[in-house]
Amino acid sequence: MRTRKVLTLFLVAVALFALPAVAFAADPNGADTLKEAPNAPVTFIWMLVAGFLVYFMQAGFAMVEAGFCRAKNANNLMMKNLLDFVMGSLAYFAVGFAFMYGTDMGGIIGTSGWFLSGDFYDVTKYRDFMFQVVFAATAATIVSGAVAERLKFNAYLIYSLVISAFIYPVYGHWVWGGGWLSQLGFHDFAGSGVVHALGGFIGLAGAMVLGPRFGKYDKDGKPRAIPGHNIPMAAIGVFILWFGWFGFNPGSTLNGEDLRIAVIAVNTNMAAAAGAAAALLFIYAKTKVWDIGMALNGALAGLVAVTAPCAVISAPSAIIIGAIGGILVVLSIFAVENLGVDDPVGAFSVHGVNGIWGLIAVGLFADGTYADITGLFFGGGVGQLVSQLIGAGVVIAWAFVLGFGTFKVMDLIFGIRISPQEEIEGLDIQEHGGPAYANFLTVED
Repeated sequence: MRTRKVLTLFLVAVALFALPAVAFAADPNGADTLKEAPNAPVTFIWMLVAGFLVYFMQAGFAMVEAGFCRAKNANNLMMKNLLDFVMGSLAYFAVGFAFMYGTDMGGIIGTSGWFLSGDFYDVTKYRDFMFQVVFAATAATIVSGAVAERLKFNAYLIYSLVISAFIYPVYGHWVWGGGWLSQLGFHDFAGSGVVHALGGFIGLAGAMVLGPRFGKYDKDGKPRAIPGHNIPMAAIGVFILWFGWFGFNPGSTLNGEDLRIAVIAVNTNMAAAAGAAAALLFIYAKTKVWDIGMALNGALAGLVAVTAPCAVISAPSAIIIGAIGGILVVLSIFAVENLGVDDPVGAFSVHGVNGIWGLIAVGLFADGTYADITGLFFGGGVGQLVSQLIGAGVVIAWAFVLGFGTFKVMDLIFGIRISPQEEIEGLDIQEHGGPAYANFLTVED
């Protein structure tokens, strides 16, 4: 009986998603677009390929999170990263894209384009949706690492819908959809704030509502390490993310004929390298250990930090920004642990802290060679910096408050944390019916 009800609801949902497609347009192959812009295929190919690279970042996130966590939860983390894109795609298609890029209402929210409605088979709209939906999924998947190893799967599905349908697209509209922050001159080229800080602060909220994993703190409240089960997997995940970032940042030109993509690609690479090097040297100075985990997170920190300023800075500035990001992620990971917040993969420190740093970096290092955006260090005064600080403050408040509220409401209604027994045995057995590694015995603390 229950299976029949679930199937019925699923079929109703499919029908609702398909209903708007009864209308058709006359240009399903883009012939009219080609007549108006003969060079359009360059941008179409560029944006779609860049979008495919960003999609591949889902694999990177899945491997990083699973590798940094225990074997008994590997299936669960893979499932959550899969469902981020599944639920996120459906929610963003239904309402998220419209909220973000629909007709502006007072600089607050978009109000048109539900289910990609309007001119069906508008190839430009389909192109834009494909590029943007992968960004929405990235924002959602950041949170899975912060709440790993203790969040119920059904709670995560609901969260994925909420962020993709509302939290992400509304802030995105303020910045990229013509909303009020963009009107203030706030600049976030590829999403240090829109994607990374937003996901990072929601992750912090989720981790706070959930509380730490069993065994993370001793009886005196001192944090203890809970080693990940597969650091080589995490390392491969970082390589994939670094690779995908070459779609994330350069692709955000939204123009295949914009040759500044070369500058953006180099800036992206150099910030990642500087972040990894700075984190590695900084943690070695502190512990006398060449810590691969910190080096990996340092690379990601540099990538996150350069995402907002990557088009408005030179390579030397990118190195400085990335290096500072690498140091910040180490300091933040220790600070967050000491405050009693358990973030198994350092998601908040990588994405939240360095997302904010990336936004501030625009107001400091922008050199005036792109879109007349000039920061304090290059003679632009404090104007751009003030705009960046406003945008940073808004994303912190918006993401944390709505994230905390979402997790708290779910917790009050049905409880979002798994039982102690489930946590001890692992989510793979309890929620997915079997371990990630057959015939593989794990010994727990």
